[in-house]
Amino acid sequence: MEVDSESRIDSSRTDRTSKSSNIESLGLSHSKLAYDGNFIRSACGMFMAGEIVFGLLVWTLIGGTEYLHVPALGWVMFVSVFCWVFTVILFLFYLTMAHTRIPQIPWKMMGICFNGSASVLYLTAAVISAVSSNVAIRGRYYFISWVASTIFASLAMACYVGNTVVNYKSWRSKCEDI
Repeated sequence: MEVDSESRIDSSRTDRTSKSSNIESLGLSHSKLAYDGNFIRSACGMFMAGEIVFGLLVWTLIGGTEYLHVPALGWVMFVSVFCWVFTVILFLFYLTMAHTRIPQIPWKMMGICFNGSASVLYLTAAVISAVSSNVAIRGRYYFISWVASTIFASLAMACYVGNTVVNYKSWRSKCEDI
C-alpha cells in the first residue's frame, strides 16, 4: 500500500510540472503577485488612500440624493466615480507590484498626467457642487449632503494635487540621475 501512495504522489508531481510546462510553452505564466507593504506608508500611497476615501464619500453623498434634478451634479458624479475607479485600479497595481511587470508603461509620467488631470476635474467638480448647493433648501438633507460633497471634493482635489507633486519630484529626480 505504501508503494501505491508514493507512486500517486510522484505522478501528481509530474502532472503539475507537465501542466506548468504546457502553460509556459503557450507563452503564459502563472506568477504570484507580491504585496508591497511599504507602498501604503509612502507619500504616494497615503495620497492615493485619501483620494479613494474622499472620492468614495463624494459620490456616495451625491448618489444618495436626487441629484438628477440638478443636471450639473451629473458631472460631479461622473468625475468622482471615474477618478475613484481608476485610482482604485492604480492603487491595486502599486500595492501588488504589478506595475513592475509592465515596464513598457512610464508609470511616473502616467501618474503625473492622471493626477494632474484628476486635480483639474475635481476642481471643476468642487466648484459645480458648491454652486449647485444653492438649489437645495438650507437645513434639508440634500443641502447638507451637497455641502459635504463639496468639502470632500476639495479634499480629494488636494490629495490629487499632492500626488501630482510627489510623482513629479520622483520623476524629476530619476531624470537628473540619467
